[in-house]
Amino acid sequence: MKRYWKYIKPYLPAFIIGPILMIVEVIGEVTMPFLLSKIIDNGVNGGRGIAYIVAMGVTMVVTALCMMGGGIGGAYFAIKASTGFANDLRKDLFNKIQEFSFTNIDQYNTGSLITRLTNDITQVQNMIQMLMRMALRAPGMLISALIMAFTLNAELALVILFVMPVLATAIYFIMKIALPRFRNMQKKLDALNSVTQENLTNIRVVKSFVREGHEVEKFEKANMDLRETTIRAMKVVIFAMPVMTAAMNITTLAVVFFGGRQVIEGSMTTGVLIAFVNYVMQILMSLMMVSMIILSSSRALASARRIDEVLCTTIDLTDEKASKKDLKVQRGKVEFRGVYFKYYKNNEKWVLEDINLVIQPGETVGIIGSTGSGKSSLVQLIPRLYDVDSGEVLVDDVNVRDYSLRNLRSGVGIVLQNNVLFSGSILDNLKWGDENADEDEIFRAAQSAQAHGFITSFSNGYNTELGQGGVNVSGGQKQRLCIARTLLKKPKILILDDSMSAVDTATEARIRESLRKEFRGTTKIIIAQRISSVIEADRIVVLDNGKIVGVGTHDELMQSCATYTEIYYSQTDKKVTA
Repeated sequence: MKRYWKYIKPYLPAFIIGPILMIVEVIGEVTMPFLLSKIIDNGVNGGRGIAYIVAMGVTMVVTALCMMGGGIGGAYFAIKASTGFANDLRKDLFNKIQEFSFTNIDQYNTGSLITRLTNDITQVQNMIQMLMRMALRAPGMLISALIMAFTLNAELALVILFVMPVLATAIYFIMKIALPRFRNMQKKLDALNSVTQENLTNIRVVKSFVREGHEVEKFEKANMDLRETTIRAMKVVIFAMPVMTAAMNITTLAVVFFGGRQVIEGSMTTGVLIAFVNYVMQILMSLMMVSMIILSSSRALASARRIDEVLCTTIDLTDEKASKKDLKVQRGKVEFRGVYFKYYKNNEKWVLEDINLVIQPGETVGIIGSTGSGKSSLVQLIPRLYDVDSGEVLVDDVNVRDYSLRNLRSGVGIVLQNNVLFSGSILDNLKWGDENADEDEIFRAAQSAQAHGFITSFSNGYNTELGQGGVNVSGGQKQRLCIARTLLKKPKILILDDSMSAVDTATEARIRESLRKEFRGTTKIIIAQRISSVIEADRIVVLDNGKIVGVGTHDELMQSCATYTEIYYSQTDKKVTA
């Protein structure tokens, strides 16, 4: 509860006023049967006359208007408080996810996080709204109606006490069964969202491989699982309502039977019997409200626990202990000292093992190696996308853990393998590198990335709207836009992680030439599959199975590194000579 107090506090007046107004409605509901009994017993049967009936009728109308005002006001404040609570909670949950390290993100799939941000928070919001409208109303009506029933006829009111334990037992078992079923239902919703998100994101791949049928089967399976789980969870609700209704009807029949006998015997008036029946209905309705609250709370509790899982996730990569938070990257020197790293701590095999490497400021270093050799993992340690398990990574002779994450990552520009563009214009996407960049700076960055030409060929130029993920540009164009975006950042360390694989060799050569001339003082680390992409680098680092097996120029490595030689000859027509 302490965690959620911060979301209640801004809307505390609404949280207080709403239930109070609902109590006004309860008072009116409890008063109405009493007034009706007076009209019947004193006005109709007692001979008080039309004036008495009209006066009591006016009192009932005023009471009804007060009830309406209380009900409308209570509902308004319940909606205001619950939506405000959900809005702030959703914002904090989203912000928490933004703080996640890559390791934290790996713990959840995208569909699950989307479900928690949307459906799970909606369930909590609905519960709060229901609680505000019913949490005081249900017990208030129950207690008030019981008091009135015992006041009117204590002997007849004993009938109600027989059914209440039955309903209480039913409510207990409903809650015990419902909670795990609702939790499982949310997991199945996660799975459906994941399948849907994956399919829609990769719809072009699906179509190109003619795999629509396969995807439909996957979706149908996930959809069917959700349906079956939902039905299983909703059986609790389906069972609960008839039990409650049967109890209400049996109790009402018993009251009418025994109360009718008392009316015939003359020990009870007709008006009191009608009022008593109304109070019985209110008592049983309040118990039904309690059961609805419990069912809604069971589902919301399952959702709240899933939300707590995210909010309570320990961020494994922070700068809280950074000793030089104000320090910025100035020169671009990079050093790896005895670095060991693996993604999953229970794995026996290291992804990177005993890495020792120094990259001087302004140096251009190529990194090459077979798939899975650890190239991307190595460079992702520089901006602390992951942390080392052992050893140190230093930038400008300072451990990266001593920088603030903002300052460190501001000084490092990285173009990852998966090039991602966002919905919006080309200009909007480029300004991710520097939102305050002027037109000349944007043009220069685009020209260096060899993107200016194709951008200006579009009818709307830099204002061309990109589809989600940049689907309306080619792979090579997307890579060049991502490079331009990073260049606009003017980083001291530039990392290109196989980010020119979709660009032809001539364009790639022009990009490398632009980088060499215009970013002379920037440390450049180029990961590539093609040796031609790194052959002109000041030094080339060769990785194999997470270890450095060679460092040097192209000519040096051809003489000293068998792994490099093997890669070189596999990409050329030349044969290895004995």
